Amino acid sequence: MIRRIEAVMVFPERFSDLPAATWPRLRALLDVPTTASEAINMTIGEPRHAFPAFVGDIIADNLAGFGKYPANNGTDAHLKAIVGYIRRRYDLEILPDQVLTLNGTREGLYNAAMALCPEVKNGRPVVLTPNPFYQVYAVAALSVGAEPIYVPATAETGHLPDFHALPEDVLNRTALAYICSPANPQGVVADGGYWRDLINLAEKYDFKVLADECYAEIYRDTPPRGALHVARWMRADPERVMVFHSLSKRSNLPGLRSGFCAGGRNSIARLRQLRAFAGAPLPEPLQAVATAAWSDDAHVVENRALYAEKYVIADETFGDIPGYQSPQAGFFLWLPVDDGEEAAVRLWQETGVRTLPGAYLSREIGGQNPGKPYIRVAMVAPKEEMQRGLTLIRDCLYD
Repeated sequence: MIRRIEAVMVFPERFSDLPAATWPRLRALLDVPTTASEAINMTIGEPRHAFPAFVGDIIADNLAGFGKYPANNGTDAHLKAIVGYIRRRYDLEILPDQVLTLNGTREGLYNAAMALCPEVKNGRPVVLTPNPFYQVYAVAALSVGAEPIYVPATAETGHLPDFHALPEDVLNRTALAYICSPANPQGVVADGGYWRDLINLAEKYDFKVLADECYAEIYRDTPPRGALHVARWMRADPERVMVFHSLSKRSNLPGLRSGFCAGGRNSIARLRQLRAFAGAPLPEPLQAVATAAWSDDAHVVENRALYAEKYVIADETFGDIPGYQSPQAGFFLWLPVDDGEEAAVRLWQETGVRTLPGAYLSREIGGQNPGKPYIRVAMVAPKEEMQRGLTLIRDCLYD
């Protein structure tokens, strides 16, 4: 007779303090009835403008590519198109071996920590992230055994993290610093001085800057400065900065899952090595679409013009609200409220408008959650629907 041994399954503790994921948490919060006859979803940043007309034809012309394994690092044509985009957009000359195509930038932002964060740096390494932030930054830090440090990005700091205010013992252990510009959710842009100061800090304390620039093509008048361009102008260590871009926002192609990262040759080589073992390369027909999208700027100009109209509507709707800050770029409003969860529930129940509590994008540190007194509103719907939603928000929360 076989004796059965009772055992307790052991699971890793590294993710034990993660909060509930944003979207299940939001669905649970808003799982209450509404009196509205129409629902307007302004929660997720999923672009709803038309994507380029050439997409379907290119996929059809390249269907045979689904019958083979895709190029792991990106096809030659795709990499050259990205290099061309960087040249046009940032007046920056780089080579294809400084670029890696990504299956969505979230993949790259996560794998950058896996490939580039050392196991030890003056003790347990630190990964810096703004607070509020794109949640993959924190999960990447925990995955490599680093200590995530959440740096407030509030009105007092210009809605960008003040990394210089950190204690020296933290900076001495810092291996990576995530930074998003244009910022999600606040819509502010890091100017050349901010990038220069951050890169100088990274040079002094020997850490890498991971610049999430996914919203770089949605702006008002002046194109946001690029971190890689500033680093090159400063003659910083070529490995100091890595940038991440996406077609999700630029070309209204979130379902394509196509982006890229660019940086120093050694850093890109390490990401390529990791991807050779554990990556998910983009199918070649989709790389063909991405090649065309990165090569064409006309549809981006048209897309940006649509957002320019939405900025005007937002400013007309909320311009006299105390604490309202008009976004410099991106497609989110970061609206001040007393309590984001209470405001989101009230909006849904009374108006049918769904918004995201700012606390769901932030971490509570020292009893303070910098996102709590905000809701995030995505301006991605067609203009008329968006305007109805913004008017309902104003009438419900501010009048």
